[in-house]
Amino acid sequence: MLNVGTSFSARLSALAGTGLLAASIVGMFPASSRADDTPAKSSSSTWVVTLGATVEYGPSYEGSKHYTFGALPSFDVHRLGEATEYSAPDDNFDFQLFDLGGLEIGPVVGLRDDRFDLNDLHLQSQRRVRWNFDAGGFAQYWLMENRLRFRTEIRQSLWGGDGLVGDFALDWFQPLGDKWLLSAGPRLSMANSVYMRTNFGISENEAARHGHINAFDAGAGVKSVGFTVAATYTISPEWSVQVYEKYNRLVGDAADSPITSRFGSPDQNIIGFTLNRTFNINF
Repeated sequence: MLNVGTSFSARLSALAGTGLLAASIVGMFPASSRADDTPAKSSSSTWVVTLGATVEYGPSYEGSKHYTFGALPSFDVHRLGEATEYSAPDDNFDFQLFDLGGLEIGPVVGLRDDRFDLNDLHLQSQRRVRWNFDAGGFAQYWLMENRLRFRTEIRQSLWGGDGLVGDFALDWFQPLGDKWLLSAGPRLSMANSVYMRTNFGISENEAARHGHINAFDAGAGVKSVGFTVAATYTISPEWSVQVYEKYNRLVGDAADSPITSRFGSPDQNIIGFTLNRTFNINF
């Protein structure tokens, strides 16, 4: 599957855009009424599509101590008959291009939330971090098939000069009967100096205008460590639900920045709920 700002509206804008795109793609093909219907054509021409909508409750921006609701889309597609791989709730949109002896590699696209003008942090600044898409590549390897997976994503913002991030995850997936799937694993996230300065830096002018904080030059490095857990319940072949929790602890310059230490919190906790609908489409 498929965080001070108008996080809610930014996510809804992305949700609407992604939803329209997915609907346009799906609308190009005749769809069967059920995900488990016998396909009219061979499995090579039948695709299984899963569309989902997520509601999250978490920090209004990275480093915030204030919480808000947000919405996110999810999308998955694979050929009928292909084994469905497990995924974590913080996986971004990806497409596998290569399988090199079990090492899966391909492009990935993610969404970054926006943040209010720093005036809201009493910094008297006109700088604003707007919502953005980022893109790059992913690689993942199953250390134990459909049980233990290592995954990394490297993504660069598509506009706005918001910098580069690298996310690393190790997940254990545990099915319980035919209906339940549990997953859990640690997280580590890194960012370059452009990302860190944009999200956690304080310029000399901003510090002078505030009068009670010092300028802060946030450098590249590890920005957070954490843990993600999820539980997925399959209601029917067409419907499933998922609940999850993502906890990240900001570290290094991300934690030391006044944006976090003075006005926010290094503890970032996100709770989410996802509803998924699965169906078939035929060429």
